[in-house]
Amino acid sequence: MQELELKYGCNPNQKPSKIFMDNGKELPLTVLNGKPGYINFMDALNSWQLVKALKKATGLPAAASFKHVSPAGAALGTPLTDVEKQIYFADGLDTSPIACAYIKARGADRLCSYGDWAALSDTCDEATARYLLKEVSDGVIAPAYTDEALAILRNKKKGGYNVVQIDPDYEPDPIEKRHIFGIGFQQGYNSFEINEELLSNIVTENKELPLEAKHDLLLSLITLKYTQSNSVCYVKNGQTIGVGAGQQSRIHCTRLAGSKADNWMLRQHPKVLGLQFVDGIRRANRDNAIDIYISDEYEDILAEGVWQENFKLKPEVLTREEKKEWISTMSGVSVGSDAFFPFGDNVERARKSGVQYIAQPGGSIRDDHVIDTANKYGIVMAFTGMRLFHH
Repeated sequence: MQELELKYGCNPNQKPSKIFMDNGKELPLTVLNGKPGYINFMDALNSWQLVKALKKATGLPAAASFKHVSPAGAALGTPLTDVEKQIYFADGLDTSPIACAYIKARGADRLCSYGDWAALSDTCDEATARYLLKEVSDGVIAPAYTDEALAILRNKKKGGYNVVQIDPDYEPDPIEKRHIFGIGFQQGYNSFEINEELLSNIVTENKELPLEAKHDLLLSLITLKYTQSNSVCYVKNGQTIGVGAGQQSRIHCTRLAGSKADNWMLRQHPKVLGLQFVDGIRRANRDNAIDIYISDEYEDILAEGVWQENFKLKPEVLTREEKKEWISTMSGVSVGSDAFFPFGDNVERARKSGVQYIAQPGGSIRDDHVIDTANKYGIVMAFTGMRLFHH
């Protein structure tokens, strides 16, 4: 099949719409279930590139959770901790490496992952399919599916769940083209490979970069390669914990991603883990309730008496002081940036969320100041020399 007609483009008024191949080539994908749309395929193809690159760079299974052509989360298939099982709704579930990868990718930012597109570097197995079945998701792309997994996914969304299989050996043409406002654009496909060698130019006094931190930095950089720019990504223990995408200012990216990383940490606070929810609460409602609970607005909401909608008992307030103290215990976090840090303020903000390792291109006229700021806190920083803008 050389082309596939779609219902419409980004919006219902944008017709006709299709995906297609030039030069008589066949599409490298097959729709096994559902009817994916224009944005679905944009998410699917960007997310597949991300997980394929992660698997190649680390040798580990990888997964991503995409929304609006940027990752809400991405992760490697390492085992889940008991706390992660609790906060990611995986208690009591059978898991596999690829299932763990998706559970963590989805769990990185559960609010933003609501209604996501999932991408898997490896065969979708029954464990992954059963987890997807419980989540609000638009579709999934993978190189293969077990018979059991496909049967499960075909029952999701009343039979309408989008399931796409892609040829893992497919490679795009070296030149890519697009049109904007009727004007043609052409550029070379971004085939730049992100690997450990990219982290060899450590410019700070502290040059100790353990293997786990290298994997986290690779995860951050590969995630950024497929995130709408400007973008900054925080990573810990093989999963993104904060992605700041599409901001016009670098410091705003760093703050946005940092605030998401802080929220990820706060979801593990004993008061949050001890929340007693009403029976039968939906997963999305629980996510929303937790997000409100850890927000600075919760005391006002509590005063309005609406806590009964989600909780059996009136939750004790998590004070600003308690939140600040809990976040201050974060450590071992890695940060990547798709372009250089122009000022040391980005390092200052990253440090507040436990960042100890940074990878960025370098090249600012204030590199010396940025390096000095990193040295002040003993942070390890590598200059990659490679910008990773994506639009």
